[in-house]
Amino acid sequence: MRGESPLVRQWTLLRLLCSRPSGLTVRELMRELGVSEKTVRRDLERFRKLGFPCQEQVGDYGRKAWRVQPVGDAPGLSFTFDEAIALYLGRRFMDPLAGTLFWDAAQRAFRKVRAVLSDQALKYLDKFAGVFHQSLVGGSDYSRKGELIDQLVMAMEDRRIAHITYQSLQATEPVTYDIYPYGLIEHRGSLYVVGWAPRRGRIQHWKIDRIEEVEVTPLQFERPAGFDLRQHLSKSFGVFHGEGDVHVKVRFSPAVARYVQEGRWHPSQKLTKQRDGPLLAEFDLSTTEEIKHWILSFGKHAIVLGPENLCQEMQNELRAALLQYERGLEPERQNPTHSLRRELNHED
Repeated sequence: MRGESPLVRQWTLLRLLCSRPSGLTVRELMRELGVSEKTVRRDLERFRKLGFPCQEQVGDYGRKAWRVQPVGDAPGLSFTFDEAIALYLGRRFMDPLAGTLFWDAAQRAFRKVRAVLSDQALKYLDKFAGVFHQSLVGGSDYSRKGELIDQLVMAMEDRRIAHITYQSLQATEPVTYDIYPYGLIEHRGSLYVVGWAPRRGRIQHWKIDRIEEVEVTPLQFERPAGFDLRQHLSKSFGVFHGEGDVHVKVRFSPAVARYVQEGRWHPSQKLTKQRDGPLLAEFDLSTTEEIKHWILSFGKHAIVLGPENLCQEMQNELRAALLQYERGLEPERQNPTHSLRRELNHED
């Protein structure tokens, strides 16, 4: 396992110890992991300092083996029956993380819960689970991206430069370049890498769905001191990030006012009920790219009051949409054969 991230190696070590109730010797762990005795002992000592229930025990013939205390025996980590059921019912909320480092372990845990339940109990729970549903419209499937995500996690953990091949929405062909990956964020069922883009000299986001290949280089980068993902996204309306400082004001009609009031759309939001039913919503953002699409989703029930450039962008978007609808209706108002001939001749 040489060359793997310490995070991946340590996770593998934990899995080995958890899977062997009788424990493993340091030499056996060295062989399984393909690392030195010093590395194994350093990882085990790290676990002890973190408070993990790892301990060395002396068995038959003086055999010293390390083992992880079963969860049921660990203070504060045992589960009551209803707690186990609650975790099992919440398994679907991990679906967007399929293929990530901890997905397999979570699935094993869920299988163990299933193993102690009767068929009748499982049928009841599956019926009960139908009361809750997580909408995954447009969500991503990472079942085939496990190795790629592991490589990115390795680069983040070791602060090593990653060489990625990325297919952006604007480009016709994928492009390969270096990135300094800082962390992962999940947004609407999809994972994004946040990091520094040397070629552009700025922090950028990359959607994992569009990353085709990852190569972790031996070169390291310096992560900015105090960088925090939550703080970085504090002025983003989702995952789009900008360097601006924009105050957005939107008036919503009474038809959607209550719906908007019910949501937590952004930390900076200020919602003010107007006379006769409308709602005034205000946001402080770094860019208007993502909120623009959100406002458009309300159709005629949302009007941008500021800033002026966003008002103009909204007008342009709506005019373009109206033009597309009018063009789309043309074939119904004219002879279909003539319409097809115009299209083949690239007439406009």
